[in-house]
Amino acid sequence: MVPDLSAELVRSSLLFARQALRRTAPPPDPDRLDARDAGLIAAILPLVAGFNRHYLRLRVDGVEHLRRGPVLYVGNHNGGIAGPDLACTLGCLWNALGPESPLYALAHDFAMRHVRPVGAALQRFGAVRATPQNALRILRAGGQVLVYPGGDLEAYRHSRRRDEIVLGSRTGFVRVAQAAGVPIVPIVAHGAHSSAYIFSEGSAIARAIGLKRWARLERFPLALALPWGFAPGPWIPYLPLPFSVRLRVLPPIPAPSEADPATLREQVRSRMQGALDELARSARGA
Repeated sequence: MVPDLSAELVRSSLLFARQALRRTAPPPDPDRLDARDAGLIAAILPLVAGFNRHYLRLRVDGVEHLRRGPVLYVGNHNGGIAGPDLACTLGCLWNALGPESPLYALAHDFAMRHVRPVGAALQRFGAVRATPQNALRILRAGGQVLVYPGGDLEAYRHSRRRDEIVLGSRTGFVRVAQAAGVPIVPIVAHGAHSSAYIFSEGSAIARAIGLKRWARLERFPLALALPWGFAPGPWIPYLPLPFSVRLRVLPPIPAPSEADPATLREQVRSRMQGALDELARSARGA
C-alpha cells in the first residue's frame, strides 16, 4: 500500500520541529532590548524599500498618523511565519521614523527562545519575546511597539478568509496600552495573504499533537506554497509571490484605563476590518 503523502509530510514536519526544540540551546536573553542594531537597519533599509516597491508594489496611505513617542502599533498578520506584511510594515515605519527610532516588534516565543540563530538575528532588527512585560518596558522607556495580536490565528487563517481581521478573544495588547497610557495605532495590510493558498487551518491537528502546550500555537496549517508545493506546519516560510500589497495607517485610538478591554479590542478590530474591506474593494476594482 502506498502511504498517504500528506500524512507523511505532516509527521516529518512535526518531527523536525520537536528536534529543533530539543537540540537548540535557548538564546542568552530573548527579552534584551540593547541588541537592536540601528546601523544594520539603516544598511538594509534601501534593500527592504526596493523589495517592497518593485516586487510587492507596495502602496501606503495614512502615514500622517504615525507619531513620535510611545505608541502601540497593531497590525493584521498575513502569509505565515515570514509573511511579506512584516517587511512592508517595518519598512514603512523605519523609513518614516528613522532607523534610530526605538521601535521594537514582539516576536513569537518559538523563534525567540527555541531557535537560537533565528532569535538572535531577529533581535538585531528590534525583535523581543512577545510578553506584556516586555511591551510595557519598551513603552515606559519611551519606545514604540509593533504587535500582531491575531498571531497564528490570523497568519494561518484559511485563504477564503484572507480579507478578514482575526483577533480572537485576545485582549493582552489592549491591556498593555491601557497600563502604559498610550494610544493604539492600527496598521492594516491587504494582499500579503496571497503568499500561499492555505486550504486548512489545522486546528484539529494542533489540538491532537498538543501544539499549544509545547509551542504556544493553535494552528497547524496545510498550504500550497512555493518553493515546497505542499507546505505542512506553522514553521515553514512561504516564498512571497509578487502580489500587490496595500498598507493603511489608521488614526490613533485612545485606550483609557477605565475602558472594558474586550470592548476596546472590538473597536480596534472593527476599524481595521472597515479599512481592510475598503482596500479589498479597491483591489477588485469595485
